[in-house]
Formats: sequence, C-alpha cells, structure tokens
Amino acid sequence: MADKKTIFVAFPIEDEDMRDLLRGQAINASTPFEYIDMSVREAYDSGWKDKVRTRIRRSHGVIALITKNSTTSSGQKWEVECAKEEGKPILAIWPKSDDRTSFPGLTAKPWSHPIIATFIDSL
Repeated sequence: MADKKTIFVAFPIEDEDMRDLLRGQAINASTPFEYIDMSVREAYDSGWKDKVRTRIRRSHGVIALITKNSTTSSGQKWEVECAKEEGKPILAIWPKSDDRTSFPGLTAKPWSHPIIATFIDSL
C-alpha cells in the first residue's frame, strides 16, 4: 500500500452508518486500504458549501457511497458535482449488496476491499 491518502466521502446522511463502516474498515490492520476521512459531520448551515469545497480541494479523491437514498440527497449530489468541478477522481461504490441504485454521471461498483484499495493506491 502506498502512502495514506486524503479522501472525501460523499454519502446521504441517512447512510451515515455506511460511512462509519468504511471508516472503521480503513483502520483495521488487515484491510488493504487506509485513508484520512474528510467527510463533513456538521449539519447544513450557511457556510456548508464553502467548507465542503475546501475539504474536497484538500482531498486526493472522493468515494461516493451510492444507495437508494442518493436519489433524494441534494447534499451528496452537490458534493459529487463539486468534486467533478475540482477535477477530483471519484470512486462510486454500492455499500449494500441488495441496492444497486444508479447515480447520474457515475458508474458504481460493488463495495470490495480490492476495488477501494486500488482506487486509493492510484491517487
């Protein structure tokens, strides 16, 4: 594994548990990937977009967790568009095996350690 990378995780707030699971797996010694989580934990406020853009700019790439909740998550949609505007590589993954929701402009892959590790190592 290469050096630890800074990753922004874009997810619907309803799937915060999936973001936490990804973060937890990354700190497990047997997991083949490691990253610094830059996802936003604060509720939306007037400066939210500025905070997010700053964090995305400081990140090497973005992991977008795609679920049925993504279709109505204006925050996640904005985060993905911001990442595209900033020219950041994006990995879209499905964290749930029974949810293969599509997301406009992204091609999601199943959640797997090798897929995530390959993406992070490529940054």
